[in-house]
Amino acid sequence: MPKQSEQAFIYGHHAVIEALKGDQSLNKLWIQTGLNPRLAQEASKLAKERGLVITQGPKGKLDELADRGNHQGLVLSVAAYDYADLDQLFENAEAAGEDPFFLILDEIEDPHNLGSIMRTADAAGVHGLIIPKRRSVQLTGTVAKASTGAIEHVPVCRVTNLVQTVKTLKERGLWVFGTDMNGQDYRTWDAKGATALIIGNEGKGISPLLKKQVDAMLTIPMIGHVQSLNASVAASLLIYQAFGSRHPLK
Repeated sequence: MPKQSEQAFIYGHHAVIEALKGDQSLNKLWIQTGLNPRLAQEASKLAKERGLVITQGPKGKLDELADRGNHQGLVLSVAAYDYADLDQLFENAEAAGEDPFFLILDEIEDPHNLGSIMRTADAAGVHGLIIPKRRSVQLTGTVAKASTGAIEHVPVCRVTNLVQTVKTLKERGLWVFGTDMNGQDYRTWDAKGATALIIGNEGKGISPLLKKQVDAMLTIPMIGHVQSLNASVAASLLIYQAFGSRHPLK
């Protein structure tokens, strides 16, 4: 798998514990001096099992590593984040014995939105995310924190050209849906079968060239004064509509 070249950090109790339980390559665990012994022992035990260097440090040092984020006394240094390729996303769906369901994120810029979307994607059994290499947030420590560990379980494929990738997905049998003010009411959406859903940029939505590749548009009806939703909130509604049609009550 390709990797980012820069060092990154995962911080926060839940995100660190999930990372220590996962398969990602890790370098070092930082534990804040004086941290609650129960929390310190849990993280230390897992880190020792992975053969990691464990270092204690003052709160100020961990604040610096976590870029002033809420690290809760635990920070992991990570050499790089692994990205999947498109075939691995299909293999993930095959291993689950299900038709593929992928999310395509068109230039999502806020790491908290990406982390939140990953969290919902993991909860609802999405088989993978596809993001562009440029003009988009990548996998970072902030994303890991916001995902509360989901980053360890949802494969992310990073591609050069989303338009070409969507064409490839359609050639491989997927129906591709987008979001727009004018479209089918999302509550009637049946996402059975091989499906991909595009979530657009927080401000601009889906790019015009990508819209031309979409098989159908979905809209979330709104009757209040605010006529737009946060990207991660909109994604959550749509993901769970898809989940309901793919896993109906028996």
